[in-house]
Amino acid sequence: MERNPMRRQLAAMRQSLFDQGYLDEQFIQLEELQDDANPNFVEEVVILYYRDSARLILNIEQALERKPFDFNKLDGYMHHFKGSSSSIGAKKVKAESTLFREYCKSRNGDGCMKTFQQLKKEYATLRKKLEAYFQLARQAGPMETACRPN
Repeated sequence: MERNPMRRQLAAMRQSLFDQGYLDEQFIQLEELQDDANPNFVEEVVILYYRDSARLILNIEQALERKPFDFNKLDGYMHHFKGSSSSIGAKKVKAESTLFREYCKSRNGDGCMKTFQQLKKEYATLRKKLEAYFQLARQAGPMETACRPN
């Protein structure tokens, strides 16, 4: 009986991640891969994403400190970062990555710097929201099935 309110809270929190544009369809596809044999699959994938992407962010920060900018190198780092972000359904982070890459192609250093700051904000916000979501999910217990957001 105690699980129902927690499950409803979890479902509302999950829905808000989609409604606010933080997550996209790819996150649902990850959830569909989760089963009894891998009950924490999505959380584990997200943890690996944040572990791996921290290195990429550091590489981008270091490349942005060097003048003149090596736009090809920056674009390569961001290409990798965007792919990783897409794989977990990080919609806002992916959008900022796309914009950053456009600035690289037009060789706009100021645009790269501003977009990268916004990207880091979106990245940190999503991380905080997903950590809260997974914490509540662990408290609520195993989920029956993945479902599409409304």
